Amino acid sequence: MSGPRIMLIEDEHIVVESLARALHQFGAQVVATAATVEQALALLGPTPEIDGAVLDINLRGIRAYAVADALIARGVPLVFTTGYSGAVIPAAYRHIPVLLKPFSPHEILESLFPHSDE
Repeated sequence: MSGPRIMLIEDEHIVVESLARALHQFGAQVVATAATVEQALALLGPTPEIDGAVLDINLRGIRAYAVADALIARGVPLVFTTGYSGAVIPAAYRHIPVLLKPFSPHEILESLFPHSDE
């Protein structure tokens, strides 16, 4: 498969499964998933190259900005997802696209890769 390689960081298993299937239908491949900040940070070292990441802001009650920082440091495009208003995002992260739940896989790919034909 030659589509974009995506890391899903989301604490609701059913959302991960559903989103992974839907992204696959759009030609993307999910190469890693994590449900906690700790899991996500641990995976960033050994994870195969990733082209983008979907990051739920609230992972089991913990804000995931440390994961965002690690992704930004690696130059990985990311999109925040949340069930809350985008206003909860600190000013330092306001340049990152935010998708309010529910959202579509097409919206994710369009937010991560705005100039591609994905």
